[in-house]
Parts: sequence; structure tokens; C-alpha cells
Amino acid sequence: MAETTDVIFTSLPGPPEVEAVAMGADGLLAGMRKDAAFFDLSTNSPSLVRRIHAEFAKKGVHMLDAPVSGGPVGARTGRMAIWVGGDEALFSRHKAALDAMGDQARYIGPIGAGSVAKLVHNCAGYAVQAALAEVFALGVKGGVEPLALWEAVRGGAGGRRRTFDGLADQFLPNKYEPPSFALKLAHKDVMLATELGRELGVPMRLANLALSEMTEGLNRGWGGKDSRVSMLLQLERSGVKIAVEPDRIKAAFERDPPYKPDGKKS
Repeated sequence: MAETTDVIFTSLPGPPEVEAVAMGADGLLAGMRKDAAFFDLSTNSPSLVRRIHAEFAKKGVHMLDAPVSGGPVGARTGRMAIWVGGDEALFSRHKAALDAMGDQARYIGPIGAGSVAKLVHNCAGYAVQAALAEVFALGVKGGVEPLALWEAVRGGAGGRRRTFDGLADQFLPNKYEPPSFALKLAHKDVMLATELGRELGVPMRLANLALSEMTEGLNRGWGGKDSRVSMLLQLERSGVKIAVEPDRIKAAFERDPPYKPDGKKS
């Protein structure tokens, strides 16, 4: 198959399978022609992706990591994000094939960037899932019927907005003044929630961690800044700085508008 094909896509369970299919004795590299392209759609290890890319390059074959997000329903309907890392010219050359599979194929950056984006996306989702399990346990044990609780929080400020859209207000531009909601007020809210957890015997591991971050922010003198300012603590610990120009953020929203509360794009 590799000997007779110019573009190959794989979607496999994980790194061991990708490595075997790509570089095994009878794998893709053994048969692919010079200037052919290999897109791996799997959720993969960025370090393995870069190693495969280097080995393919020795033979003049192109490798791009292109993990997908959308699940089985997205695969059936074509509503799928595809995040591509590698040579941008190769991405552009084969974008029509990517567009045949998904509606959100986009170039992310150098080789491995697509895989990093996919891991950030999935890990964020499951971290949020753990936090939601924690606070819903608190709410139900506090006496609120589950569906009523869900309907209530879904209609709140956080529930009406896509999770990642909120990062564009303060976090991405690194602008925490004037505050949308002050840290000192948010700290009070989370403190009250953890106090309720103790009263009800509900473990609040993630909320307590969030509270400790916010307390450190208060001790830095950030109480009057926007509540999201405590996110800077993790950036400091990681040696990372984020400050995206507002014009670039605006352009990103123009390319992919935020959703309205009714679920439609504005």
C-alpha cells in the first residue's frame, strides 16, 4: 500500500501501534516514495512524533502529526477538528483531503505541535470533568435535585460560554485590570463552597487546591485584580509567559466566532 500511495493517513490506538505501523520491518517507511506524505491522526506522544518525523525525513518522506477531535459522532458527520503539526506547505497542499474528513482542519505549528494541542485539549476536558464531579456531589448532597442543579449552572455565566473562549478576556492578553470579577470576591465564593463541603462531608480536593492558589494571589496583593490573575502562579512555576496581542485574538474570533447562549455561533 505504501509503495503505491502518495498520501497516507493512520488513526491508531496509541504510540506503540503508530511506531510499529510507521517504522516496523514491513511498515510505511519501508515502502513510501520520496516526497510522499504521512499524516498520523492518532493521539500520540510528541517526542515519538518528532522521532518518526526525523527518520522519515532521512528518506525524503514527509510526516505530519494531525490528531483529531470529535469522537465517533464527529467522524460520521464530518464535524471534526484536525490539528496539524509539521511543514505548513505540506499542510496546505493536502488540506482538501483533511477537509474531506473534518470541518476544522488547521495548521498549529512545527512537528509535534498538533499532538501537544490534542493532549492539552483532552487533559483539560478530564480535569474539568473531575472538578464538575466534585462540585455536583457538593450540590446534590447539599439538597439540590441533580437536573435542577444542572439547569441552574448551565444558565450561569460559566455555563453560557465555551470553556476556552473565556481565556481570551484576561489570560491570553495578560490583562487583569480592570477586573471583570475581583479575586477577593472569587476567593470568598470558593471559601464558602469548601466550608460547605466540610459541613456535608464532601471531599473537595480540587476546590481546596483552587482556594490555595487564590489565597496565594491575595498574599501577592492581587485582591483587586481580576479573579483569573491567580492563573499567573502556574505560569511562573512553569517558566512560561503568555501575552497575546489583542488584534490577534480578535482575528481568531473572526475566523471562528464564539457561540451564543443558544448554542449557535454569533
